[in-house]
Amino acid sequence: MLRRVSAIIRKEFIHLRHDWWLPAFMIIGGAMELLLIGWATSRPISNLPLMVLDHDKSFASREIVIALENTGTFNIKEQVNDMETIENALERGNINAAIIIPPDYDEQIKSSAGKPTLLVILNGAESIPATAALRAIEGVSRELGESITIQRLKIDPDEFAGFNPSLRVWFNQALSEALYTTPAELGLMLEFTILLFAALSFTRERELGTLEQLLVMPFTSFEIILGKSIPVILIGFIDFLLLLGITNLAFGVPVRGPLPLLLILVLVYILVELGKGLVISVISRTQHQAFLLVLIVGMVDFMFTGYATPVESMPQILQYLANVVPAHHMLAIMRGILLKGTGLEALWLNVLALLILGILIGTFSFRFVRRALD
Repeated sequence: MLRRVSAIIRKEFIHLRHDWWLPAFMIIGGAMELLLIGWATSRPISNLPLMVLDHDKSFASREIVIALENTGTFNIKEQVNDMETIENALERGNINAAIIIPPDYDEQIKSSAGKPTLLVILNGAESIPATAALRAIEGVSRELGESITIQRLKIDPDEFAGFNPSLRVWFNQALSEALYTTPAELGLMLEFTILLFAALSFTRERELGTLEQLLVMPFTSFEIILGKSIPVILIGFIDFLLLLGITNLAFGVPVRGPLPLLLILVLVYILVELGKGLVISVISRTQHQAFLLVLIVGMVDFMFTGYATPVESMPQILQYLANVVPAHHMLAIMRGILLKGTGLEALWLNVLALLILGILIGTFSFRFVRRALD
């Protein structure tokens, strides 16, 4: 049996050597995507184009413009003289925000009963830059409001104390978005790699016309499945180690929890996704069809992982559905082990769910594929 399985494994690696572009595309392409996403999310949003319409042209108006520029979030594109220029720039997407300073701005600040106001326009078509711009403007306006209050009350700034929460951030002290996105990307790239390699295993044979030859050889269906699965497991595991090294060395994502536990659970996750990929492989008639099915399955899983949208904010019925998606539990396990340093004592529910899903999906896929081959 071992000799027959090893023969199938050798044949699979010969196929991959001839179709070298596929493993190169998946491994190198996955690493490049991880690097690009990690680099993009590790940098703060800055240099957002900002237009200023200053009707006041006073020291106070210049002060607020300088304060906005000093946040590092904005790049003052230009100061304009009419509202029409701002409207055209917003419609064309040339700016993310605009500030309109009223003509009595300095007078309202100096008056004891004045109510200085600023008109802020944000480009809501790009919600992420608009949110960053809003936070920067709110921070500047809060500081300005405090200074105006202190000036009007004529008190010592050191005696002016507001409500300041004692803030502590656990697990990601710098609130780096890269520490959130790169572990999620790592799990998703591993899923797509396993699904694609497994989904093309039998469809490749069918397109080349060698599936019938394989079935009439003295191999049992179990030996064929095992021989097809082992190369996928090896490639997936090596790919995970490569991507894990990139996240650690390039973006400083720590491995605070037990690494052996992570590797064992990654192997379980690979087996789960392998079962799904083999089912796709036997029901697909062509490699193109298998690739499209992998994209559909991968995108559905992506929606329930909590990467794009927190699962807790979804409707209750979708939260229940998320519990039957293996990637949802795997991403929770990876963040727990990598960032929080937790083990089975905190992750046992996700581990149990992953094991149950693995048994169910693995049993179904093995029987389904074996029946299809027989």
